[in-house]
Amino acid sequence: MAKRKIIIDTDPGQDDSVAILTALGSPEELDVLAVVSVAGNVPLWRTTENALKITDLAGRPEIPVYAGCARPMRRDPVTAEHVHGTTGINGVDLPAPSRPAESQHGVDYLIDTLRANDAGEITLCVLGPITNIAMAMVKAPDISAKITEIVWMAGAYFEVGNITPTAEFNVYVDPEAADVVVKSGVKLTMVPLDVTHRALATHEWLDKFRALGNRCGAAVADMLNFSERFDLGKYGWVGAPLHDPCVIAYLLKPEIFVARHINVEIELNGTYSTGMTVADWWGVSKRPANVTYVRDVDADAFFGLLTERVGRLP
Repeated sequence: MAKRKIIIDTDPGQDDSVAILTALGSPEELDVLAVVSVAGNVPLWRTTENALKITDLAGRPEIPVYAGCARPMRRDPVTAEHVHGTTGINGVDLPAPSRPAESQHGVDYLIDTLRANDAGEITLCVLGPITNIAMAMVKAPDISAKITEIVWMAGAYFEVGNITPTAEFNVYVDPEAADVVVKSGVKLTMVPLDVTHRALATHEWLDKFRALGNRCGAAVADMLNFSERFDLGKYGWVGAPLHDPCVIAYLLKPEIFVARHINVEIELNGTYSTGMTVADWWGVSKRPANVTYVRDVDADAFFGLLTERVGRLP
């Protein structure tokens, strides 16, 4: 596999943190250019601080972190402290960041970096609301032609919603941004609840993270032990879904996933369905396909990959 240049756009979040660590534990395949924060699971100042702390935890303080958008394009912010705790990464007590975020706004960083690279060089890995990417596309429409692919943890169809009965959190927070991106013509892979709900972090897998014997493995076990409490109570399953690391795993081992190229539209004005991803899995609308929609994963291969990559870190 040729090494991919990636930018991680994220709202850490315990599961976002595991995704970042997995990417940083995969230097042969992934060249992480930067992390760009966005408001989502917690407010922007928290997600930015968390991105700095997680890159420090991984022993990679040279990875630049840029603060992006503090609110959705047109709506009031929605956060998820009820899942992630007040810090966003409750469950672990990490030291204060070793350095500040970069001074440039995250949207401007995205624009400048994409313009400075040839088309097909940079993949965007989006783990939260897609506000930063949509704002960059609106501000600088020429960058769309430069993006290799966007791989985004977002949406649901068969599993419907997790923040409302019909909407997944990352889309619900900023459906207008989601609408901009799905209509942009950029190659887009969506990793929805339909697949992440098949990747359950059981106690056996948490024990395997802790047994790695490194600080990153212990932090992963501690963070997920906190965040899984909400989902275990909600779903009553043997483990909680591990959402955002599916994005990085898809880049590393796409063969362990099952996907289909379909049409996806974003509901913007539904009385009960705002933020719904209308995924035409069966092709009944005859609308042109615009999203590679991931549906299934080999969970054992997925967790085996995560533990192996986190095990490479300090």
